[in-house]
Amino acid sequence: MRIGTLKETYVADAALFDSRTQKVWLAVAAALLVLFPFMASDYWLYLACLVSINVASSAGLNILTGYTGLVSLGQAAFMGLGAYTVAILQSQVGSPFLLNILAGGFVAMLGGIVVGVPSLRVKGLYLAIATIAASFIAHFLFANLKFTGGTGGLSVPPASIFGVLLDTSFRLYWLIVPVTVLMLLGAANLLRTRIGRAFIAIRDRDISAEVLGIPLLRYKLLSFGLSSFYAGVAGGLWAYFFRVVTPESFPLLMSIFFLAAIIVGGMGSILGGILGAVFMTMVPELLKLVFDLLPNNTELTVFLSPVRTIIFGLLIIGFLVFEPHGLAEVWRRIRRFFHLWPFRN
Repeated sequence: MRIGTLKETYVADAALFDSRTQKVWLAVAAALLVLFPFMASDYWLYLACLVSINVASSAGLNILTGYTGLVSLGQAAFMGLGAYTVAILQSQVGSPFLLNILAGGFVAMLGGIVVGVPSLRVKGLYLAIATIAASFIAHFLFANLKFTGGTGGLSVPPASIFGVLLDTSFRLYWLIVPVTVLMLLGAANLLRTRIGRAFIAIRDRDISAEVLGIPLLRYKLLSFGLSSFYAGVAGGLWAYFFRVVTPESFPLLMSIFFLAAIIVGGMGSILGGILGAVFMTMVPELLKLVFDLLPNNTELTVFLSPVRTIIFGLLIIGFLVFEPHGLAEVWRRIRRFFHLWPFRN
């Protein structure tokens, strides 16, 4: 039973969707996701799959950085571990694609736990530098180990289900988007549990959390492991989507991309991770479409290409300066405005 915004039981307070309005919007969103591939072109299906992969990886980084307060610049390396695991299993073993994706997630989780060991001694900028070092080590291994294909990388055969090859954006959509949705629901539920509350306590004040009986090393390693698992699954989906994995596929710039996504979207918020990943993926594409509408002049196109990048950077800086809580806070303000409208002063 609900009285206004108050709940009378712990079960009601912990409910993920606690109002009929939320459930209706959830049903509408699910219906749109189902109908979208039947109405969209191949280009927009490609973008939808890419956005979903980025959302999954951003959700993992948000668990680590947004909720636990541990800065990482190694998300791309963990995605690489997942992608290479999937590529090797798919091309050499031929195991089912869902098993391959889970294996990629667990391999990345092991890597994340190893990288997370220094987190008990260092944090902030020093921890970020440690994760950068891990990223360079991973790149070296990808480029020099024999079973990873060296600098040439590995080709990934298409996944299949019941004999149907998932070799188009339309077919891959039904793999990538449902997996991403399940991962988001898992993250949202995790953060309502004892583990999630421990992560938040460590982020807010790790010394106080330890005094309260929270074992810091265990939960920090768990956070690294979960974040890396998400990255590994996203990397596995990435491998099936692009069908080729090379050491250059997961540069340090990609890790910066995901960190910027959760900052722009709003750290410590599942919605922020989604909005940030969508923003970081779609805005450059939309800017590209806008500039493509200009007169077809080669010299003008060459000049405007860096301008597009500058505009994208200015948008990010603008959010950091004028809305440090990210797009999620913008969305909350819009909701509050319409909740009070037309009685708002």
